[in-house]
Amino acid sequence: MTEEQIPMGLNKPCILLIVISGMERFAFKGVASNLVTYLTDVMNMSNSSAAKFVNSWVGFTSMLPLIVATLADSYWDRYTTILASSVLYAAGLLALTSTAVPTNKTRSISSLSWSLYMISLGQGGYNPSLQAFGADQLENEDELPRTNTTNDKSSDKKSVFFQCWYFGVCCGSLLGVSVMSYIQDNLGWGLGFAIPTLSMIAAILMFLCGNRFYVRKQNRIASGRSFEDIVQAIKATVWKMINGGIGVSRNEYAMVELELQEKPLCNQDDNPSFGENREERIHPLQAAKIVLRLMPIWITLLMFAVIFQQPATFFTKQGMTMKRNIGSKFKIPPAALQSSITVSIILLMPWYDRFFIPLVRVFTRDKKGISVMQRMGIGMCLSVIAMVIAAITETKRLQISQNVDVLTGDVQFSIFWLLPQYVLLGISDIFTVVGMQEFFYSEVPVRMRTMGIALYTSVFGVGSFLSAILISVVEYLTSSGGRGDNWFSDDMTKARLDKYYWFLAFSSSVSLVAFVIFCKFFRDRDDK
Repeated sequence: MTEEQIPMGLNKPCILLIVISGMERFAFKGVASNLVTYLTDVMNMSNSSAAKFVNSWVGFTSMLPLIVATLADSYWDRYTTILASSVLYAAGLLALTSTAVPTNKTRSISSLSWSLYMISLGQGGYNPSLQAFGADQLENEDELPRTNTTNDKSSDKKSVFFQCWYFGVCCGSLLGVSVMSYIQDNLGWGLGFAIPTLSMIAAILMFLCGNRFYVRKQNRIASGRSFEDIVQAIKATVWKMINGGIGVSRNEYAMVELELQEKPLCNQDDNPSFGENREERIHPLQAAKIVLRLMPIWITLLMFAVIFQQPATFFTKQGMTMKRNIGSKFKIPPAALQSSITVSIILLMPWYDRFFIPLVRVFTRDKKGISVMQRMGIGMCLSVIAMVIAAITETKRLQISQNVDVLTGDVQFSIFWLLPQYVLLGISDIFTVVGMQEFFYSEVPVRMRTMGIALYTSVFGVGSFLSAILISVVEYLTSSGGRGDNWFSDDMTKARLDKYYWFLAFSSSVSLVAFVIFCKFFRDRDDK
């Protein structure tokens, strides 16, 4: 690649796409971060119903990339997927804005749902394709035969890319959470949804402006289809189970394995380009194995994703009952405190490379300091500590709630006591989320990179659904004779969120132990 490189190792297309990803996050967080307030205050939903609605929507949004990514890897190129998805994304935001404009008609949950799920459909193809497309813009180390030197350089550059990508995402999220929550609470929901819509439209225009810089890797139908590969693998596995004792079936599988072993690494007669050779057909059984070998790690990360649903739901509801005044007039929007997660990421992420890694190298004697899996494990541990602190803080809030301000209805307990749990979640983000991106991207072949990014996002999708299920189960088990006196009571002086946080801390600790055990037996793709 001959394009001028930025000192950190990234080129101009990478930087442009990082900015675009930040604008998309501004749009999404501008809608999602304060949605629970909109549902309870404007749509008159209960606390538990609003939390389940938000979790289900976020879960659906995060799960869609698994379906869309397989289609993108199989039939579409990433550029086309990004462009088509972004248009649908912007249309959904426009529809959402129209539902928030004050009219004489009663606001309908169904119209709100349609617009939100249209956003989900657009984001399902947009996010994984954009990130994989951004990684494609790096120098093509993956197109060269692997050596220890090229592996180290490729790994270092990917680490820089994913950290910068996440930094850009965090900047967009910070603005979306802090600015938009204030506008929505004080200037109206119509304007509060219109600004994210304009941001997404601007992101589309910027993406089109970068056409002359992009490296576009076409997905060739003849080279293999990951979606068909996985479907065929499932069919082949079922057939093998049914006919497990038939010798002909075993011979056929042996012939397939022999063909795979004898297949040359680079078919130079047909395709002289090393980059295209890297995208050779992936055998069905191999494609399924690639995904299945990642499943134990994927499953153990689900409780981490459940914890990260709390700031946008119950943390926000906590903040609404606490003392939020700064001076005599200004009140902090409860959702704005979510920005402290992003601020801690932005401020502390540069320290990760400059101070943390050099310090750790002294003990590990490893050039990278810690492995990707160790990085994820540290973040999971910090998230458990965050939930313990959240439980203690909520217990204190309940004790003080006996003295509620008669005029404002607020507990005389400052909202800033919630900051430690937010900041700790931000620090855990630096470790686990960035590590997850690099892990799932690197542990799949080039031909399945969009699928790798989709596996990462699906952790938060399934985690959101799991969070909604947990809320329903806990609500049912803790209800007293159907009177609604459960852990998620609308009366925040009677709600027992502290017990729920202790439950999440315990469950996450179990997941962390399982994660450590699985890591002991996991082998990196490059080590095979």
